[in-house]
Amino acid sequence: MPKTSRASSTALTPEALAESIAAEETMAPEPVALYALGLGDDALVLAHRLGEWITNAPELEEDVALGNIALDLLGHARSLLTYAGSAWGRSEDDLAYFRGESEFRNRQLFEQPNGDFAQTIARQLYASVHFDALYRALRLSSDPTLAAIAAKATKEVDYHLDHSVQWLLRLGLGTEESHRRMQRGLDAMWPFVDELFHPDAATDAAGALDGVAVDPEPLRAAFDDRVPRLIADAGLTVPTIPFARGGGREGRHTEALGPMLAEMQVLARAHPGVTW
Repeated sequence: MPKTSRASSTALTPEALAESIAAEETMAPEPVALYALGLGDDALVLAHRLGEWITNAPELEEDVALGNIALDLLGHARSLLTYAGSAWGRSEDDLAYFRGESEFRNRQLFEQPNGDFAQTIARQLYASVHFDALYRALRLSSDPTLAAIAAKATKEVDYHLDHSVQWLLRLGLGTEESHRRMQRGLDAMWPFVDELFHPDAATDAAGALDGVAVDPEPLRAAFDDRVPRLIADAGLTVPTIPFARGGGREGRHTEALGPMLAEMQVLARAHPGVTW
């Protein structure tokens, strides 16, 4: 029977977790690995999108802020992918750089292009509210590794959420043009919100994740209570645009993901196995 980590501290850094896996002290059962893989892909893809703003943000402070948020998300992704890979003998880099588009399990919201700055803030607002509720619930997981990853992530997501809310207010209550763009960004990202709350039946077909994973459906109530209030505080309107089909957890993605992965993976694929 594969072991899971006894000490939650092993999940606080990807390096410590990898050492625990190498010593055969920690290993994810396959259903848990698939669950962690989906969460890791969400964080990894969003981290890359935010990283695209570095040197392109509207002010120098935002280069740093968005870069820091991207690094936090990358840390979440590294731990989750390292843990997921323990089930198959694959490293975080194997999973990040040597899977094809249909093998990625991220929700479609996180792969959406940055657009203008307001669109990025809209995506980050929806993502941060979702992550806040998700990781708070995941801290109670019966899997100690996932619980430890979530406990660390929760502290960082607090900042991510505050950052997006402050920009939502600044843009929504700013000029006529900033208000228009912020509303347009909220509208553009809205179709991908519903998928965040779809159950992932493929990973829990036999109830293998009972007590381990977070059921996403109950998280919808908190999102629906919080996000409309934030949008209204910014003088904006909750979108009424129909939701997209979704399917990211099953490998169905929008046309945005393929080019992003090509850019993210090109160096590792051109020089496989190289160290720096």
